[in-house]
Amino acid sequence: MKSFTLEQIAKITDGMLTKSAEVSITNIAPPKLADEHTLALALGEEEIENLAHTKAKAALVPLGVNIDGFSTIEVERPRLAMMKLITLFYEAPATNEGIHPTAVIHPEAKVGLNVSIGPNVVLAKGAVVGDNTKILANCYIGNNAIIGEDCFFHPGVNIGDRVKVGNKCIFHHGVSLGADGFSFVTENPDNIEQARKDGEIKDTPKEHVIFKINSIGSVVIGNNVEIGANTTIDRGTIENTTVGDNTKIDDLVMIGHNCKIGSGCMIVSQVGIAGSCEIGDRVVLAGQAGLADHIKIGEDSIIAAKAGVTKSFPPKSIVVGAPAVPRKEFIKQLKIMKDAGELIKKFKQYEPLLSAFESEHNTEA
Repeated sequence: MKSFTLEQIAKITDGMLTKSAEVSITNIAPPKLADEHTLALALGEEEIENLAHTKAKAALVPLGVNIDGFSTIEVERPRLAMMKLITLFYEAPATNEGIHPTAVIHPEAKVGLNVSIGPNVVLAKGAVVGDNTKILANCYIGNNAIIGEDCFFHPGVNIGDRVKVGNKCIFHHGVSLGADGFSFVTENPDNIEQARKDGEIKDTPKEHVIFKINSIGSVVIGNNVEIGANTTIDRGTIENTTVGDNTKIDDLVMIGHNCKIGSGCMIVSQVGIAGSCEIGDRVVLAGQAGLADHIKIGEDSIIAAKAGVTKSFPPKSIVVGAPAVPRKEFIKQLKIMKDAGELIKKFKQYEPLLSAFESEHNTEA
């Protein structure tokens, strides 16, 4: 069991220890769940109040919070300090040494030094796995795919043909990279083409053949990228779909073919990005946001949760609503709707007078 003194934890978190209790810390938890050997994480007002009822002898608190008779470690950025502590106590999933007997490794695949290959993993022809990478059970690495060094693949990851993954990437359960893009064409113009061109749907053939457009590009993932469970990234049609360094992608995200995702982006759960979109560096796409195809989002922008984005936005935009508009415009729209509600209320108050006036006016006529 891991055990640390308060002095050690203060040093690790760059915090200020206000009082040193004689206690060995073996765990971290919210105040209500903490015992005498647990460091209570009181990062917000409610947790700070709960310290009055905790069994813990010490707590991590924001800078400036000092509780009489209680050992505290004050930190300037509590969430950053929490990350350091979780890293301290985190235990990675167990991996086997070397290649498991049930793994299927093609003779032309290449495996680096100190690599762990779990049960039922398949490395196809020409696949390359870099040094110190760990691939857990039931993963598939496609033909000529290249996996960098120090990566960690949780069970059930599927990497398609020719996909390139950088160093220090983490892929969670069920990640799928390199499936065919959703790309089709009809022999004659269909209703979608007409709607885009004319703004209306005219007569279309009752029956028409839909031809699949195969994807001959692939997917390229940068360094230090993390991708959440059951997220899918399709390969490009004739060019690669790309994700930049240090980007973090949540569970259940869909990124379409030909998309270019920048560096340092945060893409939250259930975001859907249609094909050929370009996302700049350090963009945040909040939960359930949806982007239409061929859209460009400038760097350092924020797309709010459930936004329906149908057009491009410049750098440093804050985008809200469906259809999405700049935040200031959205607030203006809300104000207009509120004012309209007040006007309707006043109208209803005076409606009897208006009706009486109209009745009298009609009688005179």
